[in-house]
Amino acid sequence: MLGKFFQKFYYGWFIVFIGGLGIFFSGPGQTYSISLFIDQYINDFGWSRTEVSGLYSSATLVAGLTMMFVGRFIDRFGQRFMMVTVGIVFALACFFNSAVTNMFMLAIGFFMVRLLGQGTMSLIPNTLVAQWFVKKRGRAFSFMTMGSFISAMLLPIINSWLIQTWDWQFAWRFWGVSLLVIFVPIALFGVRNRPEVMGLEPDGTNEDKDENQEPVIGTTLPESEEDWTLKEAMRTWAFWGILVSVSIPSMINTGITFHIISIFDSNGLSPGVAAMVLSLMAIVGLPMSLVSGFITEKIQTNYLLASVFVIEMIFMLLLLITNNLLMAILFGAIWGIANGIERIGMNVVWPDFFGRKYIGSINGVGMTMVVLGSSLGPLPFGAGFDLFHNYTPVLLASLTFPFIGLICAITARKPHKDKLKAM
Repeated sequence: MLGKFFQKFYYGWFIVFIGGLGIFFSGPGQTYSISLFIDQYINDFGWSRTEVSGLYSSATLVAGLTMMFVGRFIDRFGQRFMMVTVGIVFALACFFNSAVTNMFMLAIGFFMVRLLGQGTMSLIPNTLVAQWFVKKRGRAFSFMTMGSFISAMLLPIINSWLIQTWDWQFAWRFWGVSLLVIFVPIALFGVRNRPEVMGLEPDGTNEDKDENQEPVIGTTLPESEEDWTLKEAMRTWAFWGILVSVSIPSMINTGITFHIISIFDSNGLSPGVAAMVLSLMAIVGLPMSLVSGFITEKIQTNYLLASVFVIEMIFMLLLLITNNLLMAILFGAIWGIANGIERIGMNVVWPDFFGRKYIGSINGVGMTMVVLGSSLGPLPFGAGFDLFHNYTPVLLASLTFPFIGLICAITARKPHKDKLKAM
């Protein structure tokens, strides 16, 4: 009976698990984790919030510009090699961050964890799962994205406990060891780049075929699997509209998350409430991402992205008046809904619109914009607070970006190659 189970079991679902594990371990390079270290740096070394924010933004900017090359490396060397290599180097980057003593080292440390954690450790699982699923891609990404929300729920709590029990240096070393002991071995022995190398097909569809059935000559890829090169994709408005759409939530979320403790403090709320909101956002976002994955199998993904910007405007306005626990809970819940939809839409849209073959290069450009967007978030919030002594002007000015994203998402419709050839 157990043997029959393994015969029926599609290996792609184990790939989804590994992808989710990879996104979980991208956490040490994500803002929701790093934000727990910011006040430690400011207090221990006497640096200003603007200085630390500026370093973080600059390091993230440079990391973002590097992500295009990472996408090409994935297409060239494959996800398995890249996942193992990046896992090892990312662990070394965590050890380096535990030894930071000056601003130059902090800048290097920020750059490494943003490039390897936020960027590469998120990009590789997204391109890997996209290879194994087509029709069930939405739900596969939903299950994989659980790793992101579990990471966002647990890492702020774990980091806070590690820092309070030992110190921030120990917290960085903890994640370095965890990467080497848990993630790297699983990636090394478990990852297979494509279903075809195991004699399988995307979604496991060959399990439903008659073994004696002859292949149909002249069949073509389904519409959703037209394979576009990066150069071809760049000739469409959909490519550029999506690029703008995926960068804006990253910018807004990073700016708010990076300064969440300070924002809540200026509204009379404690750091504990801020940490609770980060966890609540992840708790609400997790089931929302599961629902979104099934929805995106039914509607065009750009419309799902458009809904993110409407919700984003709502929670940004709500943040302006969040000054008690109840309002903080409401803000965290709405923020979680937006994040749950965003995580799925942002990941699924690239393979849905442009196919699997060159997904590393295309999604690499997309991840570049995500990281660049996140680099632009912290500095305006930090400088605005130092200048105005509150965050209201920055939040109000930032409302223009979700409006731009809404227009881009709605108009970025799925392209077709026959129309491209006619141009």
